[in-house]
Amino acid sequence: MFNSRTDPYRASDNHSPRQTIIRRVFGIALAIAAQMDITGSPASGINGCVRNRILIVEDNEMNRDVLSRRLLRHGYDVLIATAGLDGLELAQKARPDLILMDLGMPDIDGWECARRLKTEVTTSVIPIIALTAHAMLGDRQKALDAGCDDFDTKPIDFARLLTKMNRLLHASPKPEVQPRFR
Repeated sequence: MFNSRTDPYRASDNHSPRQTIIRRVFGIALAIAAQMDITGSPASGINGCVRNRILIVEDNEMNRDVLSRRLLRHGYDVLIATAGLDGLELAQKARPDLILMDLGMPDIDGWECARRLKTEVTTSVIPIIALTAHAMLGDRQKALDAGCDDFDTKPIDFARLLTKMNRLLHASPKPEVQPRFR
């Protein structure tokens, strides 16, 4: 996976495995930040195509890392929030094109976060896909009742998730509102 000679974040005598992971995550965050266009206009991808901005609200580090890497490889801009309240704030400031929302988070859960986002004027039109390990019969309906536009279970079937994302991204209206960042 990583070449120990060329990987600048490899574990060494000076860094514990935990410090190595933190350095990698920080590096990913810097790469994501470098791709963001702070002016509010959508980032351009290869050949000038507009890339969709996806907000991942997920408290599990491994889930965030895997999902963000896969989305980046598929040409999406990725924003990350590690808790529900952070997700609310980032969604209001950045106004992503779609939100992938974990339902089980420590501060406020994904159901409450979705309810709040759908009551705000600036975020109510943003499609939300609930992601959860809860696969009970009523969980899908509970997520939809909270304002989520779709529901998917973990472990994530990435092809199925991409299909749902594309359907919502192409169906969602693009509101004419203020710039994404103030």
